[in-house]
Amino acid sequence: MGPGCSLSLYDGAMITLPKTNLDVYPLCLGGNVFGFSADVTNSEIVLNYYFDNGGNFIDTADMYSQWAPGHVGGESETIIGNWMKRRGNRKEMVIATKVAKLDTRPGLKNSNIIAACDDSLRRLQTDYIDIYYAHQDDSDTPIEETLSTFDSLIKSGKVRYIAASNFTSERLQESLDISKANNLASYIACQDQYNLMDRDYETTLRDTVEKNGLSEIPYYGLARGFLSGKYRPGVTVESVRATGVATSYANERGWTMLEKLDQIAKEKNTSVSAIALAWLRQQKTVSAPIASATKREQITELMPIVELNTSELQRLTNS
Repeated sequence: MGPGCSLSLYDGAMITLPKTNLDVYPLCLGGNVFGFSADVTNSEIVLNYYFDNGGNFIDTADMYSQWAPGHVGGESETIIGNWMKRRGNRKEMVIATKVAKLDTRPGLKNSNIIAACDDSLRRLQTDYIDIYYAHQDDSDTPIEETLSTFDSLIKSGKVRYIAASNFTSERLQESLDISKANNLASYIACQDQYNLMDRDYETTLRDTVEKNGLSEIPYYGLARGFLSGKYRPGVTVESVRATGVATSYANERGWTMLEKLDQIAKEKNTSVSAIALAWLRQQKTVSAPIASATKREQITELMPIVELNTSELQRLTNS
C-alpha cells in the first residue's frame, strides 16, 4: 500500500510466523483489557469486530486481570473462551497465553507449568494453546526443567509452540542453546515492550532475536494508548492508564512524536494508531505488534494495515 491508504481494512495475505506454520493477521489483539477496562459486553464487541474483519491472533495471559479489585486472574481467558465457544471459531483462531506471573501459579517449575496450562485450557475452553509464553524468566528454576516441561506439553498436544516474554538477551540465548543441546522444544518468539516511545529493545534484545531467527511480537505497541493520539496537551483522558501515560510520555518528545504521526496519518488518510503500528511492524524482527482496544471505535482505528515508505519511516525513527 502507498499514499492514499484509507481506513479500509487489510486486503492482503496473512503472515506466517517464522519457525511455525501459524498464519496470523499482522495485528495481534491484546487481551489484557478484557474483563478489566473493557467489560464483557465491550470485550465481545471488540472481539467480534476484529474477527469479522479478518483478525485471528489474540494474546492473553493467566494473570489478566488479577490486579483489579476482586479479580483473581483468568478473567481475560474466560471471556475469550466463552466468546470462541459462542462463535464456534476456535480452529480459525491463533491463541497465545502465558504462565509464570499469576500469584497463585508463579514461576516456571514443572508442576506449576503443568497445572497452569490445564487451568488456561479450561478457561479458554480448548484442548490446545497455539503459543504458550513463559511470561517472565524464573532464575530459581533450572532452564532445562522449564524447557523439558514445555517440550512435554508440545508432545502431548496441549501446546503447539512456546515463546519467551521479558527475558534478558543472555537468558534467552542460554535457553535457546539448552534446547538445541538437549533436543528440546525451543522458543519461536519473544514478547517485549517496544514502540516508538520505548526503544530499549533495539539495544538489548534485537540482535539476539535476529541472530536466532525468532519473531518479536511486542506489547504496548501504542505506548499504553499514548500513540493513539487521544492524549494531547491540556486534554484530560478518562482511563485507568492515564496517570502512568502522562508521567512517561506527556513531554516535549511525546508531543513532537504525535505531531509527526498526525502529519503522516493525514497524508495517508488513516488513523494515528495505524501509523504507529505500521512503523513498529516494519522494524527488523517484528512480526505482529500487539495492541488492545476497549471499545469498537478503538479497534476500528487499530486494524488498518499500512505501509510506510523510507522517508516516512525515517521521520518517525529519528524523532
